[in-house]
Amino acid sequence: MKKLWQEFKAFISRGNVLDLAVGVIIGGAFNAIVTALVNILLSVCTWGVPGGLKGLVTVLPAANDVQRGMNASIGLGQQFAASDLHRLGTELAKANYATELAGNANYLVENPNLIEASKSTILSKYTLHGTTYTYNMSAVIDWGAIINACISFIIIAVTLFIIVKVAATMAKKRAELKAKAEAAAYQAWAKAHPEEAKAKEEAEAKAKAEAEAAAAQVITPATLNDVVNALGDIKELLNTKKAEE
Repeated sequence: MKKLWQEFKAFISRGNVLDLAVGVIIGGAFNAIVTALVNILLSVCTWGVPGGLKGLVTVLPAANDVQRGMNASIGLGQQFAASDLHRLGTELAKANYATELAGNANYLVENPNLIEASKSTILSKYTLHGTTYTYNMSAVIDWGAIINACISFIIIAVTLFIIVKVAATMAKKRAELKAKAEAAAYQAWAKAHPEEAKAKEEAEAKAKAEAEAAAAQVITPATLNDVVNALGDIKELLNTKKAEE
């Protein structure tokens, strides 16, 4: 148990793990900011759309009876306006309690909770999109969700690009300042130690010249002939060994 705890402690203490944890937390907070910003922008852009962004949906035609709604005969089809909820709840209650109403026309007036129960039943099977309720079993294209996701992606991509650009610029400037500081320090040292600086420069120049000469060295014809002869000797040895076998 002690060994396991030590291994876990070593793992959690690694820099990359802590950086990842911080990144996840910051990412979650940033996501909330992006979501709020997108909602504000889209609310302004879709000011004239009934129900705002959530009202941008397309309900596909019903392909079977399951998708047609609860009871199309009383208006509970694939869609209905939110303002019609109370009326449709009343109609559904009348359909469900037709026998009781036949014996007592004021049955629903005396039992208003039945209308509320019918409305709850309707709400359990429909989802509000803007100002319109849509049947849950219907096929729906939610354009608002697609637009929201696209704009969120663009905002996050632009933000990350700016962060990376700024970080790269700062790293470049830091490297330039470091190089300038090292050059200034070397100049000060060379001025204080001219002989050592000269010897160092000569050694560096010599090493550079040797490296360039080695890189520029090409295979001469004599060297190439030696390589060809060596390959021929190897081939003869292999043929001899094969003949002996």
